[in-house]
Amino acid sequence: MQRDLIECELTDEGPVRRPARSAPPRKGGRSITVNLAESPLTCLHSRGHLSDVQFAAGEALRRDWERAQLAPSLTMRWDAVRVQGGGGDISLSASERQLSARMRFDGAVTAAGPGLSDILWRVVCAGETLPLAERALAWPVRSGKLVLRLALDRVAGFYRLV
Repeated sequence: MQRDLIECELTDEGPVRRPARSAPPRKGGRSITVNLAESPLTCLHSRGHLSDVQFAAGEALRRDWERAQLAPSLTMRWDAVRVQGGGGDISLSASERQLSARMRFDGAVTAAGPGLSDILWRVVCAGETLPLAERALAWPVRSGKLVLRLALDRVAGFYRLV
């Protein structure tokens, strides 16, 4: 995994990126080193805020999101061409695998519930940090972590990880 490390000031709203030539953190302020190449989910798990099961549930949801190709495409599709005898799972066509992933993703989001699916999608699929997701949803500061953990617990139940 690529490591793109930056130093961020730790504020009440979460880590805030400082410009390279800015003043050092205020006296008594704290800073944190952030790897820009890792997902917010990985960051939370590595700091002990998510259990292994919650992390696995989030990764399963993200994997289904990507396999279902639900992200908006902006350019031409460069998917690999299927070659006869190429191996892999030949019991399902590419579109069937995509549909299956879409059904699993929809089922997992439904299992999370309408109040929890918003933060789940923003952090796990869109890759937003918790402070950004909390602001976008107009939630109080530091409430997103608790709600995300509840959502991941429900998704773990859907994927039968518990």
